[in-house]
Order: sequence, then structure tokens, then C-alpha cells
Amino acid sequence: MITVSDLSLSYQGAPLFSHVDLQFTRGNCYGIIGANGAGKSTFLKILSGQLEPTSGSVSILPKVRMSVLKQDQNAYDAYTVLDTVIMGNQTLYEIGREMNALYEKEDFTDEDGLRAADLQAEYAEMGGYEAESDASRILQGLGIGVDLHYNNMETLDARLKVKVLLAQALFGAPDILLLDEPTNNLDIAAVEWLNDFLLDYDGTVIVVSHDRHFLNTVCTHIVDIDYNQIKMYVGNYDFWYESSQLVQNLIKQQNKRNEDKIKELQEFISRFSANKSKSKQATARRKLLDKLTVQELPASSRRYPWVGFSPDREVGKDILFVTDVSKTVDGVKVLDKVSFIVG
Repeated sequence: MITVSDLSLSYQGAPLFSHVDLQFTRGNCYGIIGANGAGKSTFLKILSGQLEPTSGSVSILPKVRMSVLKQDQNAYDAYTVLDTVIMGNQTLYEIGREMNALYEKEDFTDEDGLRAADLQAEYAEMGGYEAESDASRILQGLGIGVDLHYNNMETLDARLKVKVLLAQALFGAPDILLLDEPTNNLDIAAVEWLNDFLLDYDGTVIVVSHDRHFLNTVCTHIVDIDYNQIKMYVGNYDFWYESSQLVQNLIKQQNKRNEDKIKELQEFISRFSANKSKSKQATARRKLLDKLTVQELPASSRRYPWVGFSPDREVGKDILFVTDVSKTVDGVKVLDKVSFIVG
């Protein structure tokens, strides 16, 4: 559904990622991961058309509807909760508005009747008459009760607004879903409902998330942004992590073997290069040395936190000494010369 071709983006002259070639296909869920500042949300904006790349292109199949999780919680304050969700399919919402406006006209003409009939047919084909019930079902799944569905968005707190915007993105069976941190501010029940929704969804999902459990549950592929590159891996988060660690370890092991071999060859060449009887062997080893390389591991943008505490003195084996402790409460002796050591 989405093809990324030779895509590059630079920010203030520095490359964020370069020469990216990817394909996102129907029926798969792609989890975008990377360190803070690596460019995850930026890449999502390029895919949605909100941001232009420095070079390269993003192409989407014709007649494909894309839905993006909005981030502005106050953008829909003047609308009801249900209307906000239905706006997830803007074409459907506008048809409904125009149709209602025509039927409310006092001077309804024959031309208006023809236009209304066309709109009504299109509205029905798009599932417009089920729109409110579909929107209500999604809202309830995310934990927003029916009693709030006709309230204006401005009456909701930030936590509920986030859920409504997520419902808006999910509404109307879009072909492509772009979700930036969809589990933020969701309770456990809402996250579980979202997991089930995405597992049953047959379109293309591209999601940015730091939630490892969520990525393991819903993702068929992982898209890793690191080393100024974007690479796609088949499998969920844990499979990506194990695979990436395996590759890193294999490179390190090969480098260690090459370093040892280089040292051995250099010592032989240094020792026997002036020896006539060993000169041919020294020359052969020099040719072999020229072919050996140590692969440089690029610096990752990931920074793993570490907290360390340095004790002022060496930690003892015995933690607590209690010697001959006695205690009387209301004239009753509860402890009598108690002694013990906690080790």
C-alpha cells in the first residue's frame, strides 16, 4: 500500500536518515522503534504527507484512505464526541452535513431533491446510517460511556480526549492506520481492547510506540530507526531484539578473530621479513594481512540508562546487631534481654 523510495531527510544540515527503501503492505502491523529524537514521529509525518522529505518519495495506491491519530486535544472542542469520531472519515461526515442542510431548507427545490437523493445513495454506500452506532461501539470499547457521546469535547478531561481522538482514527475501516503512541494515557482495559481491534484489522497499521508488550502483541514487523538508517525486520519486538543482538555479537566475535589473526601475521612479518628462507612466507602473510579488516561498529543513537552507587566504606556481612534488649509495655515485659544478629 505504501512504497518508500530512496527517502532521505536532513535537519539543520545533519542527516536524520538516508536512502530509505521500504514497502508497507496490507494485513501487516509495523512497529516503528528507536531512541528519542531518532525521527520516529518525523517519519510518520512524512508517510502521512504532513512533512516533505529532503529527497526521495512516498507513494500510496490510488483510492486508499489513510487515517492518522491526531495530537491536538483541543481541536474539536466545539463538536460533540460522536461527531468528532465520525470526522475520522471526513468525506462521510461532510456528505452527512450537506444532506442534513438540504433537508432543513424551507425552500426545498426539485434540484435540491435530486442532489439529496445522490447524497443519500452515497451516504448509504459508505455506511453512513450505521456511523453513529459504529462510533459508539469504538468509544465504549475504549471506555467512554454512552452518557458522554453527545457531550461537547470541551467538557472532557485530557485523558478522555485522547481516547476520543484514537476512536476517530480507528473509525470507518480506513485502509491505512498511522498511530503515534496510541497506548499513552490508556488504561489496561482500553489497551487490551485496542490490541484485539488491531489483531482483527485487515488493513495496514504503522505504529510508533515505546510499549514493548503492545509491540509484541500486535506487530508483524519492526521498523528500526538507528545509525541514520531505517531497517525493517520480520517479527515482533522481542524477535527483533534477539536478532539485532545476535548480529552485533557475531560482528564482535569476527572482529576479535580478525584482530588476533592480524596481530599474529604482523608479528610473523616483523620477525621474518629480513630472513631469506622465510621471505616468501612473509610475503604471503603480508598479502593475507591486506585482506583482513575489522568491521567498524557505528555509534547507536540509543542510550541505555545506568545508575550506580559507590559506597563510602566496604559493605559488612552483618547488617544489624541487637544485644540484651528488654521492653516493658503497660507493666508487662514483652522482651527480656533479647540478642541477635541479622546477616
